[in-house]
Amino acid sequence: MTEKTKAGVDIQEHGMDRDGTKTSTDRRLFMQLQVFGECTDKKAIVQELERQSVEGVVYQDVNDPRGVGILTMGEDPAVFATKATELFNSPPFELLPMKSEFTMFGRSYSSGYEPNLEDWLVSKPRKTALNPDWPWAIWYPLRRKGEFAALPEKEQKGILREHGMIGRSYAEDDLAHDIRLACHGIDTNDNEFLIGLVGKDLFPLSHLVQRMRKTQQTSKYIQSMGPFFVGHVVWQSALG
Repeated sequence: MTEKTKAGVDIQEHGMDRDGTKTSTDRRLFMQLQVFGECTDKKAIVQELERQSVEGVVYQDVNDPRGVGILTMGEDPAVFATKATELFNSPPFELLPMKSEFTMFGRSYSSGYEPNLEDWLVSKPRKTALNPDWPWAIWYPLRRKGEFAALPEKEQKGILREHGMIGRSYAEDDLAHDIRLACHGIDTNDNEFLIGLVGKDLFPLSHLVQRMRKTQQTSKYIQSMGPFFVGHVVWQSALG
């Protein structure tokens, strides 16, 4: 289904091949993190996710010995209102208290310059979250100040470029890999973006967050960040 309207509103994702050819797609990936407490049987959770062929990750909540985080994903957002809702209202979840302050929900997005658009939007976030070599994760939402949106586009790009270059340097050294999602209008606290940092060790993820605090974007234009969920993989579904 192509996302075109009678009024000509463009709601597609856009990219650009290396030869300058513009590309577009209707595809994007949605991801949701749900966190529960008082979980004493993570094996039962894993068995239920496997039984229902759920695509996602089970995390041990590092800051709660009985806490567990469930990351689910899919291209159809209706899944989160149907299959996922049924899952979390049935055993072994139905008696676990939900930590709603950690609920995070977002969608992949493009900036208009990605050379392999569908890989960026759909395959890359999946491969990053489900990589068995990267068991550590930090997930958090953020909101920018309104002043950022009022900046000239050239200035915005320069600020984002500084942020992006730091992130790429950590990825190139296999220290930290990011999943960047937009959550405009679908976050209960009016956050705008959802960030997942994953890697083989926890310290580099924390180090990246610390280093980003000195960038112009974070030091001047971030209104709020967090709460932060820190998890270690208990189980991951296989990449299809």
